[in-house]
Amino acid sequence: MSFTVFLGNLPLWVAADDIKQWLAAEDLVADSVKVIRNHETQESKGFAFVEAPTADEMQAIIRRFDRAPLEDKILRANPAQPSKGAAPKGGPASPAASAPGGAPAGGPSGARPADRNRPDRRGGKKRDSEPKSAFAAELAKAL
Repeated sequence: MSFTVFLGNLPLWVAADDIKQWLAAEDLVADSVKVIRNHETQESKGFAFVEAPTADEMQAIIRRFDRAPLEDKILRANPAQPSKGAAPKGGPASPAASAPGGAPAGGPSGARPADRNRPDRRGGKKRDSEPKSAFAAELAKAL
């Protein structure tokens, strides 16, 4: 059984080593940490998956990091869900992965909707900077 935590809303500079240091500083254990990156640019997509050895450790990681402030962001942590259209390990590909007629799910060319590439979906408005929390200050020291 997998005890994987989805860790989202990460600043783009966060690397797997940063998350490992934060876990170690909190006496939390992870079997692995994977920051998800764009295949073409290698830039972080702003989320990661943390594999915990036990359900209790997974819950401890979630409690510590869910809604924790980091810079101008609020982190999200919750149990990871299998991706929609992902086949169970060792199983055949899911029919949900393609549209009727065998075309890729994004349309005949497999393209994604154009709005996914917009730099700012909130109309360009930025939140006022809030003072860094003690948690963010400690993370900055560790880096």
